[in-house]
Amino acid sequence: MEAIRNYLETMFLNLPNTPEVYKAKDELWQMMEDKYTELKAEGKTENEAVGIVISEFGNLDDLAKDLGIDRYMQENPLPAGKTFTLEDAKRYLSDYSRHAFLIALGVMLCILSVCGPIFCEAVSAASGHDHVRYMEAIGASVMFFMVAIAVGLFIYSSVTIGRWNYMKRERYVTDFATTEYLHQRLESYKPTYALLLTVGVILCVICFVPAIFLDAFSGYSPFWNQSSGAFTFILVGIGVFLIVMGGIRMGSYNTLLRLNQQNTVGGNYTTSQQNSKQYTNSTVAAIMSVYWPTVTCLYLIWSFLTFDWYISWVIWPIAAIISSLINNLMKN
Repeated sequence: MEAIRNYLETMFLNLPNTPEVYKAKDELWQMMEDKYTELKAEGKTENEAVGIVISEFGNLDDLAKDLGIDRYMQENPLPAGKTFTLEDAKRYLSDYSRHAFLIALGVMLCILSVCGPIFCEAVSAASGHDHVRYMEAIGASVMFFMVAIAVGLFIYSSVTIGRWNYMKRERYVTDFATTEYLHQRLESYKPTYALLLTVGVILCVICFVPAIFLDAFSGYSPFWNQSSGAFTFILVGIGVFLIVMGGIRMGSYNTLLRLNQQNTVGGNYTTSQQNSKQYTNSTVAAIMSVYWPTVTCLYLIWSFLTFDWYISWVIWPIAAIISSLINNLMKN
């Protein structure tokens, strides 16, 4: 019966999301179920029963008039969208999981890169001023080395994930079975996402606590006084790593669940699809797909170029307000 159910849902995939269409789908499902039960009672095998039911009720064009949805078939013909298969979905999620880790790691390395000069300066202060130049050179080298690795991770991840760019040029849809799989994976990931987001935000909020305590030991050793700021960056780096990784992975699920148009039956298979609004303009949708990563990059560039960390955080509430306005104005 599962095969019949999946086939039925695929038949109605691109029809409009109206009560008449749902009523017709329920009626057809009842007819298919009754026929399947009858065939099984006659001694047909599972494959034989499924094949007969699909061959008898599998052409929606022939049944549309009897089901009362012929006008929807004429006014809203089925678009020639390609099917994004279950195997494609599994590979997509796997690739984006790796992509999320690499991007988050690169962002964390950019944040942690300033720790090199800080620690080297602290070591120099603790050991005397004989090796100040050497320690400064080592600190600067560590910083640029970590930034270089981060840039390499960004480039490598962007190139490898580019294999899925074809999805932006063509229309794809997911069938019922694939959508159910994505919904189940999303529901199982939500607790992990909530944990990553919570821990990441907490680490960013308490990032100054280690510096406060370490400053208390400054009388015992100048090393702690000079290096206290580095621990702030360490906590922020770990927190941002968790937030970015969790956000990108969550975005991969939402991207696939939004392949089906929300005003169709296929766009309302699961609650995950129903709760995710879609943008009315494709250009806005493309911009918003990279909105928060762009904000993150701007924040890091501003902060690292000016070191105005005390004020650069205002980019986040401003970005949130802009995002909220765009969502309210441009989403269905």
